Amino acid sequence: MWRLVRPDAARALEDEGVRRGLPRYVDVVEGRRRAKFLIARALPADFHQDDSTGDLWRLHRSLLREYQDFEAEVDAGEAELEEASPNFLDLKAELAKRIMAECHFCMRRCGVNRLRGERGYCRVGDEFEVSSWFHHLGEEPELVPSGTVFTMGCTMRCIHCQNWSISQWYESGTPMTPFEMAKVVEGLRRGGCRNLNMVGGEPTPYCWLWIETMRHVDANIPTVWNSNSYYSPETAELLAGFIDVYLLDFKYGNNRCAEEISDAPGYWEACTRNHLMAERYGELLIRVLVLPEHNECCTRPILEWIAENLRPWTRVNVMFQYRPEWRAYQRRELGRKLRRDEMEEALRIAREVGIRNLVRG
Repeated sequence: MWRLVRPDAARALEDEGVRRGLPRYVDVVEGRRRAKFLIARALPADFHQDDSTGDLWRLHRSLLREYQDFEAEVDAGEAELEEASPNFLDLKAELAKRIMAECHFCMRRCGVNRLRGERGYCRVGDEFEVSSWFHHLGEEPELVPSGTVFTMGCTMRCIHCQNWSISQWYESGTPMTPFEMAKVVEGLRRGGCRNLNMVGGEPTPYCWLWIETMRHVDANIPTVWNSNSYYSPETAELLAGFIDVYLLDFKYGNNRCAEEISDAPGYWEACTRNHLMAERYGELLIRVLVLPEHNECCTRPILEWIAENLRPWTRVNVMFQYRPEWRAYQRRELGRKLRRDEMEEALRIAREVGIRNLVRG
């Protein structure tokens, strides 16, 4: 049925831009390679729970270098996958649990102990709180059908948020354990989803829970980190060797707009750093939502940075879906939809700066 609704998605994995921008993802979807979390579970990690956090991070950084070589061997058919105990994914889970006790998954670094019931800016606790999960047919064509899991809460306060009822807790989530979520993930893959799409809200506060979940998943399903890009360096390290596709927003071309519209100080530095990490350790699909009257201050510097700093065939989705939502009318320019000339200008900028691999459809 989805092929009738999204014929572009049915053909997407044969598209040159998809194959050049996301080659490993295509191979995992089609069963020729293994998802990163499965490879991480086959890489031994010699640690103990009473080891210091500093020692665990040093081991993690050493194993991350080893992981890249191991992944290449697995991809080439030169190494077998046999789950180790303890393994690299177990190590990530232990480090993520320790972050929960002094939370700094996002750039706010609230420092609350979520394992003891404390909640910070995002208001997320110590378990999944899920809005919904389903076969999403509205994502980029290469992702459709995408097994999306929408979790509650967010690390930013975008006044124009289109998922504001989820991100700002205007609805209630369904509590779920990692073991229960693993069954959901397995079911999404059996139902024909190409990937697991971790979204919200924002997946960052659930980093530990997602790693725990994938310790119980045996299906070969590529992981998609669908994020606002406002996460900490520690989270970026945990995602490396775990996430297959980074579906990252690049929201603002400067910190002033980020702070005024989304209450996100230091967004530019965090966002650019995390895009570079994403390209280094996975494959990258970037979303640039064009905002009314923000082409020069945001769209242009974003696209220029992408063209200058990332691979030429990086997938970029210049999005024109903006509509005034939630509290958008608090800012004059955000109280309307985009004009056609603004859309055309954004595409002209993309061509001028040399963006090659624009998402179509």
